[in-house]
Amino acid sequence: MTVSTEILPLDLRPLARIVGGSLLATIVVGVAGALTVAQGIDINLSADVVATAQNMLEAETQLRAKSYIALVMFGLEATIGIGLFLLLRPAGQLLAAWSLIVSIAAATLSLLGAVFNMNAAELAGDIAYAQMASESQRLLMTGLQATSDYTSFHLALVLSSVSKGGFFYLFLKSGLIPKLIAGWGLFASLFVSTAIILRDFIPIIGHSSVTASFMVSNLIALVATALYLAIKGVRTT
Repeated sequence: MTVSTEILPLDLRPLARIVGGSLLATIVVGVAGALTVAQGIDINLSADVVATAQNMLEAETQLRAKSYIALVMFGLEATIGIGLFLLLRPAGQLLAAWSLIVSIAAATLSLLGAVFNMNAAELAGDIAYAQMASESQRLLMTGLQATSDYTSFHLALVLSSVSKGGFFYLFLKSGLIPKLIAGWGLFASLFVSTAIILRDFIPIIGHSSVTASFMVSNLIALVATALYLAIKGVRTT
């Protein structure tokens, strides 16, 4: 079914466009950050903990920049979560509220990555740590920051995907966006969260081809949703 104009006033279209623009911004900022400041210092882009930690000890400025980008991403994710809640609560207030809470929890976990990167920046740039610890000890401490960033990021990705699954279900139920986009978004969200959890117990699911498939499917869902909301807004009849 579709939501009538009595349930969804026309003045919510600007809100939908804000959500769509914010979602596009997270994609652009995330990709740009991964291709620039995160190169060599993001454990989520590399399976080599030792090499990443060594690079981090020589990349104080990059680490600080990566942390501030994470702050920007947190603000965008919060905007998206609140906006989606306001858009979708007529279709299911309880699920919309639950999805908002989970999305904020995911954004907060991602923000922890900024803390770990700031810690690593201090280890790299503050001479006090060179005086208190040997090079191997500093490398170990930096490796722990990288590992903490890895775990917080992946837990955040699971929670974010679950919350978006709730929002996409409400989109599918309400008809505010095309059912093809909403259905694909629901599938991609469940695919991402399920695959990430299962690969911790079934090693073959951690194969690079599986990772690439769920990341691409998720990217398609997010880009399609962002473009529709940013350009069209939402359906009102």
